[in-house]
Amino acid sequence: MANLLTVVHNLPRQEIEPLRNYLFSAGPFTVYFYSFFIVIGILCALGLGLHEGKKIGVKSDHIIDGLIIILPLSIIGTRLWYVIFQWDQYRNNLGDIVRIWDGGLAIHGGFITAFVATIVYTKKRNIDLFRALDLMAPGFLIAQALGRWGNFFNQEAHGTVIGGLTNGNAALDHDAQREFLTGTLRLPAFITDNMFFNADYGWHYYHPTFLYESLWNILGLIIVLVLRRTKLIRSGDLVAFYLIWYSAARFFIESLRTDALMIGNLRTAQVVSILMILGGVAFLVLNRYVFRRKHYYKYLEEHKA
Repeated sequence: MANLLTVVHNLPRQEIEPLRNYLFSAGPFTVYFYSFFIVIGILCALGLGLHEGKKIGVKSDHIIDGLIIILPLSIIGTRLWYVIFQWDQYRNNLGDIVRIWDGGLAIHGGFITAFVATIVYTKKRNIDLFRALDLMAPGFLIAQALGRWGNFFNQEAHGTVIGGLTNGNAALDHDAQREFLTGTLRLPAFITDNMFFNADYGWHYYHPTFLYESLWNILGLIIVLVLRRTKLIRSGDLVAFYLIWYSAARFFIESLRTDALMIGNLRTAQVVSILMILGGVAFLVLNRYVFRRKHYYKYLEEHKA
């Protein structure tokens, strides 16, 4: 366990030892933090879904069966989305497409796949689509909030150099960069240390965008849990909230990322985020004035017994 925490060394800062990216290793078997946090996030999402499903009339068997069917499809979707926008990397090495353990997942591909698969699954099982989406919204938030910590241990999905660049050079020295993380953001040493590495612009401290997104999703989860115990929302509103909430943060966080997938000169995630925000607003309007869904608390009352 000692290796899980770094020790702050004297300069040169290149001697700062990064956190190991695996939880434990036994012979050929290694459990990486990336996989660990994804699994924990999925289990938390499942637990939330099972607990709330009973209260709004969605059977536990339907939730578990849905997870077993939709989750693998979503993982494939996250991989294919990444491969499509990094096709030059794979066109001559098609076998690498299945090497998912080497990294290369894009959450938007997983969300779109999950959404389409959920529509098909609920129709086949004669399940209320909107109530299924009500359960999925908080699940997405907690799973993504925890999953981002896997990126942290891998030192990936990070932002730009703290303080930015001037003519290709860091505007702040290492001490000033570190002060921003420890003094301004008040991050603990183990996070600050692990944000110092040799990336696109050399040895520097980089923005912990994984943390920004994780905390934003946790805040969104808290809001969802509060909203669904009020009389303010209708069944279906929660997925609209997710689309708007997550996408708004992702749009701005993506501007800090250095590993963005691109469509020409546009950042793919920002384009998709705008479309998801517009889709969330449209869904919210349709849900209230066209579909005229019942208020969420009505389902709680109906199934209280």
